[in-house]
Amino acid sequence: MLCVDIKKKLPEFTLDMQFSVENNIVVLFGPSGCGKTTTLRCIAGLIKPDDGKIVNNGHTFFSAEEKTIVPPHRRKVGYMFQEFALFPHMNVRQNILYGVKRRDQSAEALYKRLLGLLKIEHLADRFTDKLSGGEKQRVALARALMAEPEILLLDEPLSALDSNTRFELQAELKRMQNLWKIPFILVTHDPEEARCLGDKVLFIEKGRQVSNF
Repeated sequence: MLCVDIKKKLPEFTLDMQFSVENNIVVLFGPSGCGKTTTLRCIAGLIKPDDGKIVNNGHTFFSAEEKTIVPPHRRKVGYMFQEFALFPHMNVRQNILYGVKRRDQSAEALYKRLLGLLKIEHLADRFTDKLSGGEKQRVALARALMAEPEILLLDEPLSALDSNTRFELQAELKRMQNLWKIPFILVTHDPEEARCLGDKVLFIEKGRQVSNF
C-alpha cells in the first residue's frame, strides 16, 4: 500500500494531501492548477514536499521528520507523462527498452509479453513520428511497465486522443492494471474519464481533497 501525507507550499495555495492506494486505480480529479500533477511529482521524487511523508509497502520514500529523501531512480515508480515523452529518433523497440539496464532473457521475455498484451508487435521497427496517438499511448505504457515499477503514475494520459480512441484505451488501462496488480494513480480533469477509470476518485480543489467524487 502506498500512503501519501504531504504538504507543499505553492504560489497560490498550500498543497495538503492525505490518501492511500492499494492495488487498484486511484484518480486525482479536479480543475487545471489544483495540484494534481504536483502530487504525482512528489510521489515520483521530482519535487520535494515541505512536510509529511510518503511510504510504499513500509519503504519510506520521503519523511520530513526523519529527513529521508529517496532519489527517483530508487523508488521503482513508473511515470507516464501527458505528452508521452517518446524519443522521435528511436523506433518503438528502442523506446520501450530505453533505460533497461540488463538486456537479458528476462527483459526480452517481458518486452515480447508487453508487445503482445498491447497489440503493438507490428510497430516494433516503426519510428514514433509515424504512430497514431493511440499507438503512442500504448508504446509509452509499455515503456513505463518495462521498468517493472511498483507504482505507475499517469498524468492525463488520454487527454490528447479522440473520443473513440480514449474509450478504447480506458479499457486497456483497466485491463493492464488488473494484470500488473500495482497501484495506478491517474490525473484527469474529465469527470466521465474519472468515473470510468477510478476504483477511487479524489476530487481536488486548491491543493486539498474536498470529497470522493
